[in-house]
Amino acid sequence: MKTWVPSDSVADVLSDLPGVECAVYDGTSPMPAGIEEVEVWIPPLITVLDLPGTLARMRSLRLVQATSAGVEAYLPHIPRGVRLCNARGVHDAGTAEWAVGAMVAVLREFPGFVDAQRRGEWTYHHTEVLADSTVLIVGYGSIGAALERRLGGFEVEVVRVARSAREGVHGLDELPKLLPAADVVVLLVPSTSDTAEMVDAAFLARMKDGALLVNAARGGIVDTDALLAELKTGRLRAALDVTAPEPLPEGHPLWSAPGVLITPHVAGSTPASGRRMLRLLRVQLERYLAGEHLVNVITDAY
Repeated sequence: MKTWVPSDSVADVLSDLPGVECAVYDGTSPMPAGIEEVEVWIPPLITVLDLPGTLARMRSLRLVQATSAGVEAYLPHIPRGVRLCNARGVHDAGTAEWAVGAMVAVLREFPGFVDAQRRGEWTYHHTEVLADSTVLIVGYGSIGAALERRLGGFEVEVVRVARSAREGVHGLDELPKLLPAADVVVLLVPSTSDTAEMVDAAFLARMKDGALLVNAARGGIVDTDALLAELKTGRLRAALDVTAPEPLPEGHPLWSAPGVLITPHVAGSTPASGRRMLRLLRVQLERYLAGEHLVNVITDAY
């Protein structure tokens, strides 16, 4: 079974499985021979160039196992009869940890204190704190649950929102009445046609003065111009691991906007994610070879 994998470490984990022949393709190196015979493709985390063309040439393809939770780049191009699976759960710990760290960093003004340190200035003053605040998690899935666990010791009230309401979780249609009470709004929704620029001027206007927007989802979920307008007035603050456009180009006004902390899409890029990814891939390929039910199969828009 010809299998393309994104790295030598993945090949090492899978190479002893019976009948599995691994070839490494990281999306930048020359393509290995035999693309027409590839049955299982585990693409690299960064989407390869000409993804539609690559998939179209994989005439023996039966399974695409993404290494990310988001699969919006693949969905429109998956050939009929090919199963697509995501990496749900792999990046939960890293992304949740980043979100907590971003909240604390912005509220306790760590970036400003770092700048003062570089200038050699002792800028004593009170800061805000996460304790006693309301944290609204928009997109309450496995990462949202991991985030809530990590917030457990911070003495906050967590409000959960998902696409569909269920016990203890509000539906997306309830956001207008929930936003005004939130001190921190964390975005963890998938990128779909329904969530494109869902955080628009009206969404942001409903957030309370001084509130913090944390985006650990996808940049396209936020209307960048609308966010910039709020940041420039100083009414809202933001912590962004993702942006639109991405990568954020040099000179873009987001870089110099007041009250924003930006990291280059690194929330899930941790050794823990790497270890968990290898475990998932091993289990998934064992299931595939045995003809068993696969995990994390995408059956709808997400």
